[in-house]
Amino acid sequence: MFESVDDAGVVDAITAASREENAACGRRLMWMGELYARRAPEDDVEKINWAIDGHANVVAEISAALNISRGRAASQLQYAIDLRERFPKVREVFAAGEIDFRMMAALITRGENVTDPEILAKLDAAFANWAPKWMKMSGPKLAERIDMWVEKFDPAGVREPRPTQDNRYVEIGPGSPGMANVWGSLTLIEGAALDDRIDQVADTVCRDDPRTKDQRRADALIAMSNQQSRLECGCGAADCAAGGPQEKPLGEVVLHVLAEQSAVDGTTDNPGYLPGFGAVPAPLLRELAASGQAKLKPLKIPPPVCEPGYRPTTALAEFVRWRDLTCRWPGCVEPAANCQIDHTVPYPLGPTHPSNNKMYCPHHHLLKTFYVGVCGWSERQLPDGTLILTAPTGHVYTTTPGGAEFFPQLATPTGELVIPEQLGPPSPNRGVMMPKRQRTRAQDRAYRIAQERQHNAARIARKHFLLAERIARDDEPPPF
Repeated sequence: MFESVDDAGVVDAITAASREENAACGRRLMWMGELYARRAPEDDVEKINWAIDGHANVVAEISAALNISRGRAASQLQYAIDLRERFPKVREVFAAGEIDFRMMAALITRGENVTDPEILAKLDAAFANWAPKWMKMSGPKLAERIDMWVEKFDPAGVREPRPTQDNRYVEIGPGSPGMANVWGSLTLIEGAALDDRIDQVADTVCRDDPRTKDQRRADALIAMSNQQSRLECGCGAADCAAGGPQEKPLGEVVLHVLAEQSAVDGTTDNPGYLPGFGAVPAPLLRELAASGQAKLKPLKIPPPVCEPGYRPTTALAEFVRWRDLTCRWPGCVEPAANCQIDHTVPYPLGPTHPSNNKMYCPHHHLLKTFYVGVCGWSERQLPDGTLILTAPTGHVYTTTPGGAEFFPQLATPTGELVIPEQLGPPSPNRGVMMPKRQRTRAQDRAYRIAQERQHNAARIARKHFLLAERIARDDEPPPF
């Protein structure tokens, strides 16, 4: 393949592939916009104030089709809608492969506050003309150039910078085996104060403590989370100057780890699983068990019998959560701890049974409940927990239990159920049970844009006032 191509041909192939990639992405968003145009308007009258509106239903179709998260699907759909309804010329250059996704997203995001149709058309034409020439620019330079054109046509439409403190966050996620990583962003003063406080607690041990400074800082953070103001020294000396009674820590935090008994016994080295963090090495499992910090509780495959009520027993609920690990909607990875147990065939026609129960996050639980029927979603669950979901278009998506991927025994069939296939049409009054929005999706966006434009207008007025005042001072005759 490569041998017959000279260097110039290789460069040409790279360029062509890049344009093809951009064009394919542009076409994907064009088709998303088309799906929205066909789907959402017919839902607007009845469901415009529903918490799960027509827009959310289209997002669900896209996330299932592309096997991506709901957040990613919603973000891409919004770009598709804006390209279709607000920036058609930008859509053309994107579909031609002349700009990439990064450029398109910057243009739409920074032009979002322009609302006048005539001004928007001028801005769209300018963006389409200049964007291919801006491809080489870095993020800050690109934002500066885009804002220059927005300000030229509509000064109040320039995006208002987010307050710095709005960017603060703290996240904890899986790191190397047996470890978790902590990262985040704080305001300057709060970050400096926290850094100093961690140092203070880390320095409460004597100089013979064997830990490194970094290790003591990590232990100090844990001590602070337990409302302790100092560390227990690790020097081992009975007369340590840093000794003394420790403050009483907060209540114990319980972590649930799924593991095979053989891994705990030491006959195998199969890792365990900590929800949200992934694999737990077998040596760490055995260390926890030997230290007495772990309480072992067997997880049993429930018997293939129907439970009498709607709410599953503790044992059944625990099994379903461990078997599924996450929301079972295609592309959704919401942890089971944040999910609800759903009856695949609605109760009471569908029994409370491991072959008819699975995990759905609240969003997809509402979607499944209210968007059913002839033109809606339908689903079927197999005895091993496999879920077969059919979209309004007839496309079929299959998900398997996440826990069974780590521990195959959790996919043990729990019994075949004989349930009537036809449930009848959904109740015409079911909409009264759907949680409602205080403002529609469009009203929320319009409100945010109006707020930013109002702030920009006030900023522009202050700038003009200060300029006029300075000119007036400069026009005063010099003293003699």
